[in-house]
Amino acid sequence: MTYTFNTPIGAVRLTEEGGSIIRIELTDAAGTFSAPTPLLREAEHQITAFLRGERRQLDFPIRMVGTLFQQRVWRALQQIPYGTTRTYGAIATAIGNPRASRAVGMACNKNPLLLIVPCHRVVGANGKLVGFAYGTEAKRWLLELEVK
Repeated sequence: MTYTFNTPIGAVRLTEEGGSIIRIELTDAAGTFSAPTPLLREAEHQITAFLRGERRQLDFPIRMVGTLFQQRVWRALQQIPYGTTRTYGAIATAIGNPRASRAVGMACNKNPLLLIVPCHRVVGANGKLVGFAYGTEAKRWLLELEVK
């Protein structure tokens, strides 16, 4: 089941399957594609509060769907504290593969759970805002939200 709602960074599309959220993404499409389930409503409520700066974590049921490598990267990204950043190289080192910074970038690009897996907190080696699937403006907005 899919549900879309508007936020300050654009329309967020949620996908629920088997009682878990399996996808949170920004989309060009606005509006609702289906009536929201209680889980979709709760996810919308928490995400809206997060984007207002009223929450630092989201805690509804999720399921990460990806390769083992992607899941290792995504778990490492979930360890980045709110309001801080890490480089792709630091994440590669954290997962025990220091030469895999490009592969880490590809895993970030395939991240199915925006905000839950905070790929917006990963920056280039020089500290520049690079590599965010939804663009640097959305990445900058999220990072600025977290340092307020």
